[in-house]
Amino acid sequence: MNDRGRSGLRSRGDRGISVLLAGGGTAGHVEPAMAVADALTALDPQVRITALGTERGLETRLVPERGYHLELITPVPLPRKLTGDLVRLPVRVRRAVRQTRAVLDDVDADVIIGFGGYVAVPAYLASRSIRRGRRVPVVVHEANASAGWANRLGARSAQRVLSAVADPGLGPVEVVGVPVRSAITSLDRAALRAQAREHFGFAPDARVLLVFGGSQGAQSLNRAVSAAAEDLAAAGISVLHAHGPKNTLDLPAAADGDPPYVAVPYLNRMDLAYAAADLAICRSGAMTVAELTAIGLPAVYVPLPIGNGEQRLNAQPVVNAGGGVLVDDADLSPVFVAETVVNLLSDSDRLQAMTAAAAMAGHRDAAQRVAEIALEVAQASGRKRLP
Repeated sequence: MNDRGRSGLRSRGDRGISVLLAGGGTAGHVEPAMAVADALTALDPQVRITALGTERGLETRLVPERGYHLELITPVPLPRKLTGDLVRLPVRVRRAVRQTRAVLDDVDADVIIGFGGYVAVPAYLASRSIRRGRRVPVVVHEANASAGWANRLGARSAQRVLSAVADPGLGPVEVVGVPVRSAITSLDRAALRAQAREHFGFAPDARVLLVFGGSQGAQSLNRAVSAAAEDLAAAGISVLHAHGPKNTLDLPAAADGDPPYVAVPYLNRMDLAYAAADLAICRSGAMTVAELTAIGLPAVYVPLPIGNGEQRLNAQPVVNAGGGVLVDDADLSPVFVAETVVNLLSDSDRLQAMTAAAAMAGHRDAAQRVAEIALEVAQASGRKRLP
């Protein structure tokens, strides 16, 4: 069990509020859950937190690293083809729901916060059973602009439905943004800029382009930007490029006096990378968009060209507000970088306006709002407990 104590915010009796976080699988589900966990403990250092996950997900590493208790259940991903996995799905769902009910009983959960993904489905289904005289209430949070099937299921019986945008396809929602860790939301880019640029070897007055495509990199971003390296250098633009641990960049030899093109497999200090940059080229996953707008960093968003188009939808509100530019993956070329991106980085007035617009589109307090709402729901549920 989580050793963070017993809550000062009471749901009933003198024991603490118990929160089950259901958002395992990918970083896009786990990171918002951990940001909310941190916000919950900041509001009430003694709240009891349990994360639900499976042995397949990133939560097996990320949750313990953040100091929270993890309970594992049977994974129940929805097969996309007619295979044996689809035939076995009902059995797996029943087993996962049964395991989740046991967890709910063991931690005496007061509220479930679901973030979508296949780990959330058993939690949503298990919440509907009467447990110790009541049903465990659910708060759903949808990070993407187009909700997945798990949250569409959960929203049907949830007490509160929260989202990053106004219409993710879940009916009436409360827009709170995407929960982002406090290390990012508290980042003062201007105050950290000199240190950040020194860290990466850039001049204090450099114009810096940040390029990243997630933890594994993005080949199309890598190809387009590296092929425009000479044009970027000629324009006096420094580059910080995280290309992914399995990828390499084919860069031309730097001429004397060229600004640095710093290529790294992975960025361990995203706070310094954000502080050093004037503009980013990146994908538009929900967490990426949330982090960039929380810190006010404008970006050229290149949505992943597969899936149901949610990455384009994620970035669209920021672009509409003037805080970013959208370009299709197929249209991100060395010429686009050499012309459009260079022109943007060379236009200080437009870049300043985009920076302000990006910040206005962000939700720095999203994690705290989700935590506050979950505690409200938990406390109300405690008062309504059946005899």
